[in-house]
Amino acid sequence: MARLREVINWLLVADSFFVLASFGWFVVALVGRSLAVPLGFDLWIRLWEPLFMPAIGLLMAATLISGVLSYVQNRWLLRSVGSDLRSRD
Repeated sequence: MARLREVINWLLVADSFFVLASFGWFVVALVGRSLAVPLGFDLWIRLWEPLFMPAIGLLMAATLISGVLSYVQNRWLLRSVGSDLRSRD
């Protein structure tokens, strides 16, 4: 289970860097388009829906799920600690 979590975390880090790199490409290509220099803006637009949108969606979903799991885990930990304290009294 720990190995699976490690692999998932590595994939999410790689996805984060991919999203940041794709944003950088977008900015450079947009500046190039405004200067009439072909830097791949049309290719970026064609890849938006099949490649970049799922990568951003995966990153956002993983962030939300991580937050929810952390919240639930902390609430469970607080409840178990609270019940331990009550049983000692």
